[in-house]
Amino acid sequence: MWFDPRCPWAWITSRWLLEVERVRPVDVRFHVMSLSVLNEHRTEERYQAFNAAGWGPVRVAVAAERHGGNAVLRDLYTGLGTRIHVKKEELGRPLFEAALADAGLPAALADAAGDPSYDAAVRASHEVGMAPVGDDVGTPVIHVPGPDGHPMAFFGPVVTPAPRGDAAGRLWDGTLLVAGTPGFFEIKRTRTARPTFD
Repeated sequence: MWFDPRCPWAWITSRWLLEVERVRPVDVRFHVMSLSVLNEHRTEERYQAFNAAGWGPVRVAVAAERHGGNAVLRDLYTGLGTRIHVKKEELGRPLFEAALADAGLPAALADAAGDPSYDAAVRASHEVGMAPVGDDVGTPVIHVPGPDGHPMAFFGPVVTPAPRGDAAGRLWDGTLLVAGTPGFFEIKRTRTARPTFD
């Protein structure tokens, strides 16, 4: 799963995927994408501020991955997401240091938040995630083996709250079924609920 730590919908999807691991033979690995990269072509003032604020969390994530390998992103994302979405903490060094501590990582990795030398790694991870789905989607993006054994990728699902137990497994099964159908592109309806974090 490719995530931007600031996206509430990706956060809910990530919690669903961790539940899917409990009920299906699935191994979830987390990777970084960036809404700041995705939306950097937008010139509206609201996007400019949003994009500027978005670099810190993804830089910290790629610095942590560089430091400890891909596996550290699972616990770091849990720390970041819990603080950003559940606890509503303000983005900044205290949040980054606390999330790093939650994941057993050095607080000094928070220095990466202001260091543009990590941007190439952010962009590279982002491109790997987005290449199979295109740029007209956001986060989350999920890559899975397709029914024919070849990789397939899709955006979403966007759901709230995160399904639990067998409901999580059924959503996984259905998602794979529609995403694995040749020529299938989209199911969508208007969102009528705000993200619900449990």
